[in-house]
Amino acid sequence: MASYAIEGKSSRQFQKTKAFMYERPEAWNDLLDQLTSATIDYLNHQISAGVQAVQVFDSWVGCLSPEDFRRYVLPHSRRLIQGIVPGVPVISFGTQTAGLLSLFKQAGGDVIGIDWRIELDEAWDILGEVAIQGNLDPAVLLSEPVEIRRQVRRILNQARGRPGHIFNLGHGILPETPIENVRALVDAVHQMSQNPEVLK
Repeated sequence: MASYAIEGKSSRQFQKTKAFMYERPEAWNDLLDQLTSATIDYLNHQISAGVQAVQVFDSWVGCLSPEDFRRYVLPHSRRLIQGIVPGVPVISFGTQTAGLLSLFKQAGGDVIGIDWRIELDEAWDILGEVAIQGNLDPAVLLSEPVEIRRQVRRILNQARGRPGHIFNLGHGILPETPIENVRALVDAVHQMSQNPEVLK
């Protein structure tokens, strides 16, 4: 949200956002304080309306170095997650975060979402005992069902039946994805999850 506010549109390099963050750290923190407070209020209102879990989704955070995340974002992420109604599961997700996963864990949350740029078992090695959501590349759903099944098998083999894995895409579904491929994905996950012998 901060990047949209500063850039005024989508960006690849986030030059304006980073320049603002580096040159005006007090204003940056003021902006993120306001966005964090608004997000806490919004999510807690969603919970009061019946939502049973929330996801904090930051698809651009991977543009930051670990040091920049630690200094400019982590305190706000931690406050946001701590501000959610106790007892409601919180999923913390970002893209291109392989180098930030240990910091994501420090921010809190019950589940850490990962994208396809890191293997599932490698993410668990970094995160330790935490639930993980992910991590199929959405572009796989543009392929044939045989490839979809192969990729599902690969991810479930990495999970090895470990509790706390939520099978999901590593980002949003692409608009041109055929609906029959989504059905093939869901069917494959259900079948292989219920019949572990097909994973061998």
